[in-house]
Amino acid sequence: MNAYRPAEIGMPLAEVDTPAFLLDLDAFERNLDRLDASLAEKKIEVRPHAKSHQCPEIALRQIARGAVGVCCQKVSEAEAMVDGGVPDVLVANEVVGAPKLKRLAALAKRARLAVCADDAGNVAALDEAARTAGVKLDVLVEVNVGANRCGVEPGEPAVRLAQSVARSKNLRFAGLQAYQGAAQHLRQVDERRAAIEAACARVRETTGLLAKAGIACEKVTGAGTGSYMFEAVSGVYQELQVGSYVFMDVDYARNDWTESGIPRFEHSLFVWSTVMSRPAPDRAVVDAGLKASSVDSGMPRVWEVAGAEYVKASDEHGVLKLDGGARVAVGDKLKLIPGHCDPTVNLYDHYVCVRGGRVEALWPITARGAVW
Repeated sequence: MNAYRPAEIGMPLAEVDTPAFLLDLDAFERNLDRLDASLAEKKIEVRPHAKSHQCPEIALRQIARGAVGVCCQKVSEAEAMVDGGVPDVLVANEVVGAPKLKRLAALAKRARLAVCADDAGNVAALDEAARTAGVKLDVLVEVNVGANRCGVEPGEPAVRLAQSVARSKNLRFAGLQAYQGAAQHLRQVDERRAAIEAACARVRETTGLLAKAGIACEKVTGAGTGSYMFEAVSGVYQELQVGSYVFMDVDYARNDWTESGIPRFEHSLFVWSTVMSRPAPDRAVVDAGLKASSVDSGMPRVWEVAGAEYVKASDEHGVLKLDGGARVAVGDKLKLIPGHCDPTVNLYDHYVCVRGGRVEALWPITARGAVW
């Protein structure tokens, strides 16, 4: 992590240098409240996905509100969470290769840890790594519920893999990972609901066959910000892996939320930028380009500046298209909503946490760059 601090506690927002990564604490906390309220009557657990924020400080706040732990995607992310005091981590992904497996097994001595598998050879490698480390490792079988990414096919293939886990001396079959990631950004509510209903049918088929085989499936985990209420009321899932709800980005904002049961979460995460050039009446340039905000899901959106549209990004520059009424001058500081929060988080060392126009805290993004 870079030793540079982008701001100091108590500093007025206007004095924070750019680009900086702002977290509006009031909006962030309202998002936490909204998730809690939406699930208040549901008998289901929450395991937020830390890949969205990569920050133990946020993870611990989620756990303090009742989350059972967090998810991670990589062993290095899990290490950062455990180092930061998080006691329960699911690596909701496959871990392959001797160096990573050794670190994974070692981490299981320091925290409650689980991992996913979708291959019998990987199950054998997990068993050997756990044996060498002297630990019992929880393993969830990942089932392909429609995203066509990782995951063994539902039904008999998943049962055979669960049997392989259950037979392993150093592993414990801990349930099913059933995340329908492709459903999260289907724009219409009915589309998302239908995708989750199809996922639930695949899970039901698998859990039914597991029961016939005498294998207890204690947990089905999955879901995301775009669909979690459908999983919550399905009777199939016991755990929800929501992540982006804490921040919300431009891409999630394109979803329709009407009659979904999912609240409208607020934008709480912004890239703080400065107008560095106003070379034409219809154009301005800010100091936040590709190195400041991911554009894989579209361009950032200019927050609360009428007539200004972010239309082009290069390494260090973001070009704004201005209509005739846009009031933008060199030196102005603007908030940009990231197009996709997760990879944008990976570009920064700190959240500059702001409340009431002043910096209240700096939270290190300690899992930044944790891709191994």
